[in-house]
Amino acid sequence: MPKLIRLYIKNVLIGFGIAAIFVAALIGFNVGNLRHLMLSSPAGYMAIVMMWFANGIVFAGVQFALAVMALREKDDTPRGGTRAPVTRLQPAYAKAQAKKR
Repeated sequence: MPKLIRLYIKNVLIGFGIAAIFVAALIGFNVGNLRHLMLSSPAGYMAIVMMWFANGIVFAGVQFALAVMALREKDDTPRGGTRAPVTRLQPAYAKAQAKKR
């Protein structure tokens, strides 16, 4: 399996795992009275699955984006420009004339 596909699958699984923890925390802390709404309704378990799936898509996308951005190559080239001394600039005087009224 190519490395990029393996990286994608791994990060998607991590994202859905984080989403499961997030949804469990939302239900556990009863944020917005979600626990009562979801567990007292006959379709409450479907709402839990839908909330986990929707959050899983978001968290998986963020996790994969972070992983891809972390793949950048290390740049070992020297930075800071040349070490040549900076010359001092001399002001140039220009004559300005105003129009007569």
